[in-house]
Amino acid sequence: MRFDEAYSGNIFIGSQQNFEEAEVVLYGMPMDWTVSYRPGSRFGPTRIREVSIGLEEYSAYLDRELHEVSVYDAGDIPLPFGNAPKSLDVIEAYVDEILGHGKMPLGIGGEHLVSWPVMKAVAKKYPDLAIIHMDAHTDLRVDYEGEPLSHSTPIRKIAEHIGPKNVYSFGIRSGMKEEFKWAKENGMHISKFEVLEPLKEILPTLAGRPVYVTIDIDVLDPAHAPGTGTVDCGGITSRELLASIHAISRSDVQVVGADLVEVAPIYDASEQTANTASKLIREMILGYTMTTKK
Repeated sequence: MRFDEAYSGNIFIGSQQNFEEAEVVLYGMPMDWTVSYRPGSRFGPTRIREVSIGLEEYSAYLDRELHEVSVYDAGDIPLPFGNAPKSLDVIEAYVDEILGHGKMPLGIGGEHLVSWPVMKAVAKKYPDLAIIHMDAHTDLRVDYEGEPLSHSTPIRKIAEHIGPKNVYSFGIRSGMKEEFKWAKENGMHISKFEVLEPLKEILPTLAGRPVYVTIDIDVLDPAHAPGTGTVDCGGITSRELLASIHAISRSDVQVVGADLVEVAPIYDASEQTANTASKLIREMILGYTMTTKK
């Protein structure tokens, strides 16, 4: 991997091109090879960066500015089109290297399967890892129509890898009955429908632990984020999602990595979804680096 070459495309607002000095490495995972409904999330990382120019670098929520955090935008990982197994291997190796340099990885998807190799890489460095997962869907399937590499499987994969009791899902409103049963029988935490209040109850139990946060944009109601591959009505508001990010930022957990996935710009002519995602990423950068300084 080469992190010493400047990315020639659009970069996320407030990023600088000095890898060595960076606390956070922002990178894109433009993959949607396994989606079962609407493709297009491979275009999410680029568009999120492009619309970020409309953001202020200051967060009124956290009273911090992006210049207070050293962020290196590494661009998109070059992935072999249509080849899911190789793409996942490339992503894992890429994140291994980021972690090896002592940086926090912050990924932009892409479909949710891209989170699996990232979480696996982070778990190698942090054996006591806990996962905070915000999503409309359980993502606990073993396979989708016989295919184990599917965007409906990443949380099942990481739960089996680090233990179901270390995985905490919030905002879930869709999934097979068997998925909910498996979670209950194996001690995995699932909060249906809501995020903020159950998250606040769980965070004190994770104090001091390394935490990886994965957010599927479809945890939001389609009224707030129509540009995604698998829309599902009944979701939370963007205000609640922002408040949830801030609750993690102000807690005693140590965020060691994060991602935001499943933005598919083609389904949102208003660009509301990409703009929302861009603001969420700004708050993740500013907030999650606060947890590493405690």
